Order: sequence, then structure tokens, then C-alpha cells
Amino acid sequence: MSARTVSDMVLQLQMLSRAIEVQAAAHLEEAGTSLRNLSVLLCAVSGEKTQGELAELACLDKSTMVHTLDELERGGLASRKPAPHDRRARVVEVTDRGRELVAATEAQLDSIYESVLDRLPEADREPFLRSLSLLAANPIETPKTAVRAPRRRSTR
Repeated sequence: MSARTVSDMVLQLQMLSRAIEVQAAAHLEEAGTSLRNLSVLLCAVSGEKTQGELAELACLDKSTMVHTLDELERGGLASRKPAPHDRRARVVEVTDRGRELVAATEAQLDSIYESVLDRLPEADREPFLRSLSLLAANPIETPKTAVRAPRRRSTR
């Protein structure tokens, strides 16, 4: 088999990501939430992060992040408070109700991920996940003259 080009890799990753997003969105809708809301909660649950930091982690533009946090606050899932180091910034805290939602949806997401990984031979699963984590943790450096990639808005 010949080596894949970058465009092939991007397309393949996008196709896999989109398939997972569609499945997750359907399951999460039944739980009364969206993939975007849950993604923000998952990024915020580990500790104090500002809205900007969460937008970066969740791959959301700033206006979508504000809208998402408004929804999470209305639902009693998260709250915003001034950051101790910069009163202009807002830190997002996940409420007990938000933590319950994260815990309640964990099994559904695990099931989706398992169904994806089940398509790989068992011996390939752990190396695939390890490699994916390594690639995600060490992103490609963006040239200073490059145009910023557009932020993807999550489907509702």
C-alpha cells in the first residue's frame, strides 16, 4: 500500500470524527444535552479555566463559546466568575449538576468509542490511541504567515 498524502489523512480523520460526532449527538440528545455543551463541560470539569482557554480546548470560536456558556448557566450546569489573576477574564466552574451530567453520559460515549475501536484488530487499538494522543498533545506548529484555520461550529 502506498503512503498516504496529507490530504488523505485530513479527509480520513474528518470522516472518522464526523461519524463519531453524529453518533454522539444522537445519544446525547436523548440525554437532554448536545455534544458541544458536553465537550465544554468535559474541558472545564478538570479545573479552573477561562472562557478563552475553554474555547481553545473545545475548538470553538469565542461567540459560540459565550452562547454555549449562556446555555450551560441557564441549565444550572456551569457558572462564570471573575478570574483571580485577571478580573476581565471569566473562569468557568462546573456545578454539581454539570458533573452529574458528565458522569451520566460517560457510558454512552465509551460505548461509541468502543464501537469505533472494535473495527480495529485488538492488538492495534492501544498503539492507535497512544499515537493519537501523542499527535494531539504535540500539534503541528503553525507558520506565522499562515491563515488561521476556521473554527468549526458544533452541530446542535
